[in-house]
Amino acid sequence: MSELKNATIKSIGKLKEFESGFTCVDFVVETSEEYPQVLKLQANKEKAENLIKYNKVGDKVDISYNLRGREWKNKEGETVVFNTIEAWKVFRSEEGVAKEPLKDEAVADVKVESDGLPF
Repeated sequence: MSELKNATIKSIGKLKEFESGFTCVDFVVETSEEYPQVLKLQANKEKAENLIKYNKVGDKVDISYNLRGREWKNKEGETVVFNTIEAWKVFRSEEGVAKEPLKDEAVADVKVESDGLPF
């Protein structure tokens, strides 16, 4: 398991449904590191539906993911490898959530006494 922290959702694709009943959605995020990376991930089954339902482009999210890969032989007999970054948990980033300002009542309860000294 690996994690991406505070990534920005750049796009969310359409839900894909297959005859087998399998569903998935591809989405793209941009990382928030010094050299940002643009990555395409995939969410499967109910996680795909939840991704679409609870997230939108521009949201800052934390993502838990697994790397998946498989081999396939093409018509020429060559082995081709496919990789997928499978997101299994996507949730709002704490860094992306605005902090609530202090309420006036909390500030009003604090008494400041000054004796003229700077410390």
